[in-house]
This record gives sequence, C-alpha cells and structure tokens, in this order.
Amino acid sequence: MKRFQAEMFNRKASDPKNKPDQIIEAIALKPGQNIADIGSGGGYFSLRFAEIIGERGKVYAVDTNPEFLELIKNSAEEKGLDNIIPTLTIKNKLDLPEKSLDFIFMRNVTHHILNRVEYFKNLKGFLKPDGKIIIIEYKPGKLFSFRKIFGHYVLKEIITQEMVEAVYSLGSEFDFLPEQYFIIYSNQ
Repeated sequence: MKRFQAEMFNRKASDPKNKPDQIIEAIALKPGQNIADIGSGGGYFSLRFAEIIGERGKVYAVDTNPEFLELIKNSAEEKGLDNIIPTLTIKNKLDLPEKSLDFIFMRNVTHHILNRVEYFKNLKGFLKPDGKIIIIEYKPGKLFSFRKIFGHYVLKEIITQEMVEAVYSLGSEFDFLPEQYFIIYSNQ
C-alpha cells in the first residue's frame, strides 16, 4: 500500500503539467550544495536534487513515513546515488545538521504543519546565513474540490504573513504552476 502511495506521489510530481523541470530550473541548485526535501514522499525531487548536487552535496529526504524513506533509500542505491540521507521526523522534530543547508524544499506539505510560524522559526537553525526556503503549496481550488473540502491548501497571503513573522524575506515568486503557488524566501 505504501509503495503504491509513494509511486502515486512520484507520478504526480513528475507529471509534465506540474512542471518539475521548471521547478528544478527555478531553484538553480548547484553541485556541492545541501538541501532538505521536507515531506519527500516517494522521493521524486530528492532523487533529482541528488543528481544535480553531486557527490559533494547532500540531500536530506525528510518524511514522517519510514516506509517512504526506505523506498527512497532503495531507489538511490539503484541509481548509484550515495548523497541522499533518509531522515525520519516525528512530531515536527527534525534531525538535520545545524547551519548547513543552502535550501529547504517544501512541496505540498505546509497545510499539514501545525503552528507554522514556530516551525519556520525552527528551520532557521538548519539554514546557512544565506539559505532559502522554497514553498510550493496548493491554491484552494474550486468550491467542491478535494483541496477545498479537506483543507489541503494554505492561502499564499497566510504563508507570506507567517514567513514574515518567522523573520524571512520574500526572495522570488513564480507563477507557472497551474494548481500551486511557488515562493522562495530568504533567511534574514
């Protein structure tokens, strides 16, 4: 069941209508950089990031589901990637190295986080001084959409206000995703 769910997440992430190549290009990851993929799911982006950053960089694939992390680990081994570190998180407690991340990537996960301002403040401890947080989150959708009915979204204005409260500044904003907004915030 978890394998099916992970594969579904990867199919959705890799679907051309969700523009994964444009997302990767906009982030502009470079060899040797470090990134945490919070809510890594099936690992689609973790694996892509690992290929870009090369052997000198690290990808922390962070998830609450140990089965997803095991699948990511196995996929990385199959691809010969040894720069992915599966990282289990429990109750929003992250086990990441301090002041070491160039980027934190959060795609479709902020709606699952309670007390986001505090969570975002805690993320500062893992970022380098010039580090960035990438947030891709669902827009509300139509009145009777799954996202709208079950609250699988956070309004862009709310996230922006929460990031300001957590002392981040707006870096870049992209509008090419059909169902999500995409904002990069800078550590201040």
